[in-house]
Amino acid sequence: MAKPFRVVLMTAPRGRRAEAVARGLVAERLAACVNVVPGVISHYRWRGKACRDAECLLVAKTSAAKLPALKRWVASNHPYAVPEVLALDVSGGAEPYLRWLAGELT
Repeated sequence: MAKPFRVVLMTAPRGRRAEAVARGLVAERLAACVNVVPGVISHYRWRGKACRDAECLLVAKTSAAKLPALKRWVASNHPYAVPEVLALDVSGGAEPYLRWLAGELT
């Protein structure tokens, strides 16, 4: 397929807030699918302090064309002041899945 796709990694608080981000991205057609992976423990520094939080990992599948709108939506709707949004290029995949992905993002 000629259309470039992205896998976007995000973290979110466990429970309803992670589910709300996932549902919102799919409802707005900014992601064809978002996996919510519970049980992630994140260690990081925030405002000079070491932190440890139980979170969910969100794995969103989108297109390169939708990525800017996805980032804007996350910035406006995510509960964190600085949400993680890491976009990874997809170099290939199963053609039927990529066709489905493209169709869900139109």
